[in-house]
Amino acid sequence: MKNAASNRLDLSVQYACNREGLPLRADFVRWARAALIGGGQVTIRLVDADEGQALNRDYRGKDYATNVLSFPYETEPLVMGDLVICPTVVAREAAEQNKPLAAHYAHLTVHGMLHLQGWDHEDDVEARDMEDEERTILAALGFPDPYGDEATA
Repeated sequence: MKNAASNRLDLSVQYACNREGLPLRADFVRWARAALIGGGQVTIRLVDADEGQALNRDYRGKDYATNVLSFPYETEPLVMGDLVICPTVVAREAAEQNKPLAAHYAHLTVHGMLHLQGWDHEDDVEARDMEDEERTILAALGFPDPYGDEATA
């Protein structure tokens, strides 16, 4: 039998960039909790473009800032890991895709949380399964299909 602590989410949010206009910790908690099966210890770090680019270059070999990076450490008995989100990239993408900023942050948080739990999108089947899971979670949170515009393009 699982104890109550096994369903607990310990979430730390680090604002390592200008905090103005960024989602509150409570928003990240709600979005992360919706995507988490069981319990977890997760840090979400919001970074400027320079830090985002350095991390993406050092850990993925890609020399540009990206929207979200996932660093999983453990999946059992608790999900443990870090998400790094770059607000500059998130804001640019939301504007380019004509999406509400909060919806894009929610999507990227859910996307990252799924990565921390072992989900991936390395092939078409994995990508479809992960996107379907994201759609389900985001719909339950009241957000539209994040792939809606892309699916019709």
